[in-house]
Amino acid sequence: MKSPIALAYMVLEELGTRCGTSTTRDQKTIARRVEEEGLSFLTITLPSFCSDLEKGLEQQFVALDSFAGFQRRGGLPRFLGGFLELIFNRDDGCLLQEPSIEAIRAVRQICLMFGKIELPCSEARVWRAFDKFLECEQDLRVADFRLRSEPNRLNRFARIGRLLWADFFSSVDSRVYNDGVMPKHGPGSTADKLRGNAKYDQLTWTTRLEEVFPYWDYLIPSPSFLDRMDSVRILEPGEEIPVKVIAVPKTLKTPRIIAIEPTCMQYMQQGVLSMMMQEMPGHDNPVHFIQFESQEPNQRLAREGSITGTLATLDLSEASDRVSNQHVRLLLQNHRWLRLAVDSTRSRKADVPRRDGSHEVVRLAKFASMGSALCFPFEAIVFTTIIFCGIERVLGRPLTMEDVKSFYGRVRVYGDDIIVPVEYVQKVVTELEAFGLRVNTNKSFWTGSFRESCGMEYYAGKPVTVARVRTFLPDSRQDVGELESTVSLRNQLDKLGFETTVRYLDELIGKIIPFPAVLETSSLLGRHVEWLPSQEYKHDSHHSHPLVKGAMVTSESPSSQVDDYGALMKWFLKRGDEPFFDKDHLQRAGRPSTARIKLRWARPW
Repeated sequence: MKSPIALAYMVLEELGTRCGTSTTRDQKTIARRVEEEGLSFLTITLPSFCSDLEKGLEQQFVALDSFAGFQRRGGLPRFLGGFLELIFNRDDGCLLQEPSIEAIRAVRQICLMFGKIELPCSEARVWRAFDKFLECEQDLRVADFRLRSEPNRLNRFARIGRLLWADFFSSVDSRVYNDGVMPKHGPGSTADKLRGNAKYDQLTWTTRLEEVFPYWDYLIPSPSFLDRMDSVRILEPGEEIPVKVIAVPKTLKTPRIIAIEPTCMQYMQQGVLSMMMQEMPGHDNPVHFIQFESQEPNQRLAREGSITGTLATLDLSEASDRVSNQHVRLLLQNHRWLRLAVDSTRSRKADVPRRDGSHEVVRLAKFASMGSALCFPFEAIVFTTIIFCGIERVLGRPLTMEDVKSFYGRVRVYGDDIIVPVEYVQKVVTELEAFGLRVNTNKSFWTGSFRESCGMEYYAGKPVTVARVRTFLPDSRQDVGELESTVSLRNQLDKLGFETTVRYLDELIGKIIPFPAVLETSSLLGRHVEWLPSQEYKHDSHHSHPLVKGAMVTSESPSSQVDDYGALMKWFLKRGDEPFFDKDHLQRAGRPSTARIKLRWARPW
């Protein structure tokens, strides 16, 4: 597969033309550093360079310890100096009165373009990530112990939690008690290695689940199948299957650590999550602070903060792994059935691989890692509660519901991306860290005009978001993932106005597959346009619309047959009134392991 270096040169040269600066020396520096350091220069060093740029925008000057490893000329590094001189004063490194938005965008594009390319980390970095997972557990225990000596802080957290969530939790609690939950199986892997349709024949339950969700009510479609339940194995707490901790690609600097849940736990977690999602729209506080159906509210507030300077964007490190189970229990202490439902579906142990090939099973202090269906909503609930603890400390008096409502449109949490008013930032950061969380200061902004949240970045209201390379460039039609990713990259660059680079990618892709102009809604891999130009069409004899020839990514779920009560159970668990989309769903299920490119005539929209 083609190296991304040529693409880096092309993007750099085009950005130089836009900003009216020479990039010849910058290209030579990239070539030399890649030869000396390998791809880590593009994937690790340059993103760190960009982080220093963003802190310079935040502080409004370039610090002396910024841009380490790069030669300086005056107050700025020589590398990308032509762009940086349009942003900062060359002599003293102070931010210009009117820095060039185009130059800011250019430096970010060059430096971040390869930061998240999907390549495996070195073995040493993977093992370090597992070590940090265990270190995080110890940190949480220390934080929990310390907080037990601060009853005032915990009492404030519980009281504010009641103020924010009592009505919402009560409605979910009532639904759990009166209606139970409707569980759901996902397509992914499980710790007990059940895949696809095999999950509907699961025969493992736990005594903790049994206390709240009796197995005969959730594993069979009707009481007439009770005789099939003789083989169900109900595990005592000490026998429960631990979550399986694994590393998945994130960046070359560090992998992402997630935990694969046992089938029965994930099954019931999805049911509790569905009920919470159903109840959320009926309550103002969840809607205005944490509803996570869209990232747009966070992005909109980040833009507002970059214009007005009144809103800060905060980012947390290892966010989900640092939410203590004790904090979730404290929030749910007055909601018996929801508390039991959440606690019974929470895995208590994790199986962590070690360098010597062994495995270490540890008891978890955290609420849940990524992989649990309930991780995302409860981390947002915990973070928001802590934020308001910080706000109350600034106010110097107990919060009221009127106070809370005054922060609608000013406080927002989506995962580890947080929006808060600037005047409360210091106390909010203090409270977050007091509860064992870590604020990533390199990605948190509350002075200056730069803000970022939920994948969008702004400077003074102008977007400076970049297009990212996720894979190497493809050589042939067999490089399905690379081809699909490159088409996406091409369309992102086209939206950002990279004409020369887009023509290069059009030529590269066009040699491998037909590459027609299509609307963004088309199922074909194509050049995204706002209106369709004149091109080769074929008329559909059955419908009154044109067809164009293009490539489509197809995949097939692995063979996974289910019949008898398992098939009936799948039907009962289906959401909505529409039939199953896939007519072969009883023969095949689960995530596809391979994908293929097929050429066909299809609609260009």
